[in-house]
Amino acid sequence: MLQPYNDEYFMRKALEEAEKAFERGEIPVGVVVVINNQIIARGHNLTETLNDITAHAEMQAITAAASFLGGKYLKDCSMYVSLEPCQMCAGALYWSQISKLIFAAEDEQRGYRKTGVKLHPKTEVKSGILAEEASSLLKRFFIERRNLN
Repeated sequence: MLQPYNDEYFMRKALEEAEKAFERGEIPVGVVVVINNQIIARGHNLTETLNDITAHAEMQAITAAASFLGGKYLKDCSMYVSLEPCQMCAGALYWSQISKLIFAAEDEQRGYRKTGVKLHPKTEVKSGILAEEASSLLKRFFIERRNLN
């Protein structure tokens, strides 16, 4: 019997959030936070909607997860995000002490690894889950955006 709750399952949920961002005209990045195979927080980019440069998907989800848990630390939680976090989000993830970060597509220009930002030493990182789907959505967004201008 297949285990329905695996990395691909939760990354698909993060991609659903990225689609919501796309539909709002936001850069399509989506995220879910999971503990014990339960999604406790969801988020997608809202920087344009809220006119707030800090309203990245990860920041939305960190806040929601901390509220759900009743504390600021996300120990024993996994974050699934469709794009490698930027340095701001990686900094917030560091302070949240999240246990596991799983991201789909790499951000070769603005990702936290390119900028040299470190995550918490106990944070496990996994990448490449559904990377093609996430990259395709991002490319489609920017192609459509260029064609509008």
